Amino acid sequence: MKRLSSLVGVVALGLAGLTACGDESETPAVGSASMAASSGAKLATADVPGLGKVVVDGNGRTVYVFDEDTSGKSTCEGDCLAKWPVVPAGEGAPQLEGIDASLVGTVTRSDGSKQLSVGGLPIYLFAQDTRAGEAKGQAVGSVWWVVGADGKKNTPQPAGDDSYGY
Repeated sequence: MKRLSSLVGVVALGLAGLTACGDESETPAVGSASMAASSGAKLATADVPGLGKVVVDGNGRTVYVFDEDTSGKSTCEGDCLAKWPVVPAGEGAPQLEGIDASLVGTVTRSDGSKQLSVGGLPIYLFAQDTRAGEAKGQAVGSVWWVVGADGKKNTPQPAGDDSYGY
């Protein structure tokens, strides 16, 4: 009996030591596969002045569609991506708030990565929208449009110039 309780004590101490060591190593590094798996894409809706309720990413940044894209295919490549970064699909099903899940999907880009789509069209951010609620990319080149909560492109022309380019 004494031997059994000693053995149980040694095992318990060993497990406690392993658990303590494991706490640090189990925290995924930023950008690791474990972190990516736990951080799926997020889409929601928000009111943007002059445009109504639009789709935004997990940080509240307005998302856009590109008229040159076709359903299921992204055509924004190279320099275009510097100004119009994709909304990556992430791992697993996206978290949605205020947008119908049947509208949200993914497209496979030419490099094999997955990009979120709404209403069949790939979605992007505008690099010059630096905070939530901005929609500086609306109607740029008359080919970039915010996405309404209904999944359709929102086409009102904003007042002001069109100097952002694409």
